[in-house]
Amino acid sequence: MKKFFTTLSNIWKIEDLRVRITNTLLFLLIYRVGTFVVLPGVNPASLNNKQAEGIAGLLNMFAGGAFSHASIFALGVMPYISASIVVQLFGIAIPYFAKLQKEGESGRNKLNQWTRYLTIGITALQAIGYLKSQITPEQMLIANPYFTVLNMAVLTSGTMFVMWLGEKITDKGIGNGISLIIMVGIISALPGAITSEFKSRIAGVGGPVAFVVEIALLIGVVMFTILIVQGTRKIAVQYAKRIVGNKQYGGVRQYIPLKVNAAGVMPIIFAQALMFIPATVAQFFPKAASNPILMSLSDYKSWGHNITFAILIILFTYFYTAITVNPNQMAEDMKKNGGFIPGIKPGKTTADFIDGVISRITLPGSIFLAIIAIFPALAALVNVSSGFARFFGGTSLIILVGVVLDTLQQIESHLLMRHYDGLMKTGRIKGRTAVPSGGAGEPVI
Repeated sequence: MKKFFTTLSNIWKIEDLRVRITNTLLFLLIYRVGTFVVLPGVNPASLNNKQAEGIAGLLNMFAGGAFSHASIFALGVMPYISASIVVQLFGIAIPYFAKLQKEGESGRNKLNQWTRYLTIGITALQAIGYLKSQITPEQMLIANPYFTVLNMAVLTSGTMFVMWLGEKITDKGIGNGISLIIMVGIISALPGAITSEFKSRIAGVGGPVAFVVEIALLIGVVMFTILIVQGTRKIAVQYAKRIVGNKQYGGVRQYIPLKVNAAGVMPIIFAQALMFIPATVAQFFPKAASNPILMSLSDYKSWGHNITFAILIILFTYFYTAITVNPNQMAEDMKKNGGFIPGIKPGKTTADFIDGVISRITLPGSIFLAIIAIFPALAALVNVSSGFARFFGGTSLIILVGVVLDTLQQIESHLLMRHYDGLMKTGRIKGRTAVPSGGAGEPVI
């Protein structure tokens, strides 16, 4: 405990780190205040605070409740994330975007500009859908033809402002700004969910013992998720020794860390999007709602839903890993820099070896990811409230764990650069770590 407070004191002593943390907190505070500012022309008293379900519930979770509050930030950063994913897929299908990915900083700047333009278009379309589906005539203070046009502009501006806040956090704060904004939105619901679950256990079945058991299980699931997020398979890379003048270059062993879960949270998001289809079909075709298969797939507590969900996650994990990690590019870069994997020939043999390792570690990674994804449904089966159950796994937990670990690692790097003890103790391997290149980059979240 003493060392912990000493580390906090060291953080405060470093002026640059202190300013960055302060900036991050201020930007996040601005975002949270904005989530409670209601759209112009909407009566706040008419808004119901009932918990949204399905796609609306997922968007509301990412937006920190702004979606159900009809806030100016109701769409949050989801349009930006959608645009980022589309641009990444363009890098696979369109040669122009693939070329930009290889042009370094200038290419990334152009891709970011394309992402912003695409974000504006996606936000405008989603804003129209949001106003038509979520705002009823009874909730409008002013019902006129300009209501939709005005609030479409407000929602689009709100999303662009949130995106700007995220970029400012990345530049002048700590961590990935967009990820931190999503994390704050998700974690804002945690205190209320814990309080509600505690009250329901005290007043209902189980009492305080059941609540303590739930907290213990939640901690266990978080630890399991950390193992999945942090798990890597290190491949040793030897670089040839070169002597230029009186200096020696190379001759050292480095490591390529291949993540067990290289796809991150994206497979769960893709799978969830498909699992919402049966419920959507049932809404548009009431007669089909009585179909047993459709009913089973629409019920997130049913075995049919969870087995299908798990299979989709496994398939999407392989798919997203294949488009984000490029073994051929990694092998080519390694060969250009005079590196080789001991016992493996450079070139295609190296690419095949890396591809084989990725395929082997992706299988357990995808299975563990599927298990984490269905934990909320398992928690709901034992009468955990839906608001609290969502923190037992799924998208929210993986995002929370990933963002917190990334932020802690950035703070630790600042401490270590100034010869202070870090926040986390990690096993260190002799030699440096070579970051794999050639992929489409890490997803935003």
